[in-house]
Amino acid sequence: MYASYYMCRYNFRFATPGMIAEFGFSKSDITDMLSAWSIAYGTGQLVNGLITDRIGGKAAMLIGALGTIAVNLFFGFGSFVGTFSTFALIWLVNGWFQSFGAPGMIKINAAWFNRQERGTFAGVFGFMIQSGQVAINRLAPIILGGFTVGAFVVAAGDWRWLFRIPPLFTAAMAILLVLIPKESPEAAGYPGVVSDGDGKTDQGTRASLKESFTTIFTHPLVWYYALAYACTGAVRNSSDQLAVLYFVEQLHLDIAKSPAVSWTFLLMPMVAVFGSFTAGWVSDRFFHGHRSPVAMTLYFFESLVILCAATVIYLGVVGPTPGGIFLGCLFLVLVSLTANSTHAIVGAAAPMDIGGRKMAGFAAGVIDSFQYYGTAIALPITGRLIDQFGWSAWYPTMAGLGAVGGVAMILVMRKQKRLAQGGPR
Repeated sequence: MYASYYMCRYNFRFATPGMIAEFGFSKSDITDMLSAWSIAYGTGQLVNGLITDRIGGKAAMLIGALGTIAVNLFFGFGSFVGTFSTFALIWLVNGWFQSFGAPGMIKINAAWFNRQERGTFAGVFGFMIQSGQVAINRLAPIILGGFTVGAFVVAAGDWRWLFRIPPLFTAAMAILLVLIPKESPEAAGYPGVVSDGDGKTDQGTRASLKESFTTIFTHPLVWYYALAYACTGAVRNSSDQLAVLYFVEQLHLDIAKSPAVSWTFLLMPMVAVFGSFTAGWVSDRFFHGHRSPVAMTLYFFESLVILCAATVIYLGVVGPTPGGIFLGCLFLVLVSLTANSTHAIVGAAAPMDIGGRKMAGFAAGVIDSFQYYGTAIALPITGRLIDQFGWSAWYPTMAGLGAVGGVAMILVMRKQKRLAQGGPR
C-alpha cells in the first residue's frame, strides 16, 4: 500500500520537463510547487499522525489512499489551466492526503515487531519505498514513450498520463488493504507476542489524543531525531525530485531512451534498499536497538559524499561526456545510499521505539514532519540558486546538512546515556 503512495508522488518529477516545456515554468516554480507539497505533507504528518493513534493505522492509510487517488486523477484530467497557483494547490492537497500513509503504516508495524526487530523492519520499510520508486521509474518512461492497447491510446510525451495511470495501482492495493492485514497480532489471534523493550506486553494499540500528544511532545529524544530528519529530507527530496531535470539540462540525456538514466534510476533504489536493510540490521544486531550510532556514521559519510560531488561539479567535470555522465550518475547513487539509510532507521525504527504500539503514529508524524519542513526550506533556495548559477549550485546547498544530522545523533547518544544513568529527562 505504501509503495503505491510513492508511485503517486514521484510521478511528479517525470512530469516536470513536460510542464516546463508547455507552460514555461522555471526551476524556482517547480521547487516552489514541491515546497508547497512538503509543507502540506509535514503539517499533515503532525495532525494526521495524532489522529492515527486514535483511529488506527489501517483507517489512516485508507483515507490517505482515497485522497491520493482522487487528487492524482484530478491533476491528470484537470490540469489544463497553466498557472503556478493551480498546480501548486493541487499538489499541496496531494501532500496532505499522502501524509496519512507513513504514520498509519508505522503504527501497524509497531504492533507487530519487538524493539530489537524494528531496525530490520526499517529495511523492509526502505524496500517498500524503493519498490514504489522502481515501479514509477520503469512505468513513467513507458507512459512518456506512448503506447496503444487495442482502442486505448496514450500519446507520446503526454505527461498528464503520469497522473492518470499510477492511481490505478493505489486503488488495487487499497482493496487488498481492506481485505488482508490485521492491525495487531492480537487481532490476528496471537496475543502477548510483542514487547516494546521493557519486558512487558501491551494488548492495546490505541491512545487518546491527549495521551499521545503529551507523551510524544515531551519525550526527551523526539526533537533531536526530528532535527536530524529535517537534514535527511532536504538532501533526499532534493536529489530525488530534481534528478530528472538534472539529467535533461546538465547531462543532456533523453529520460525515455537513455541507458544511463535507466541504470541510475535502477541503482538508486537498489543501493537505498541495501543501505536501509544494513543500517537497520546493524542497529538491531550490534547496538541492541539503538539507532543513533549507526545514523551518526551515515550522516557524516553523507557530508563527505556531497562535498566531493560539489567539488567535482564546480570544476566542470560533470557534463554531457561519457566520463561526466558517469560521475553525475555515480554521485546520485551514493547520495541515495546514505540519505535513504538514515531515512529508514530515523524515520521508521526510531518512531516505533519512541511511541511504541500505542503512540507510534504521532511519533512518526512529529519526526517525519521535519523531513518535509526541511525540504520545504531547502528546495526553494536550491531552485533559485540553480536558476541563477546553474547546476553547480545544487550540491553545495546540501553540503552541511549531513554534518548537522550527525551532530544531532551525538546529542541523542548523550541524552540516552544520561537517561540510562538515571539523570533528568
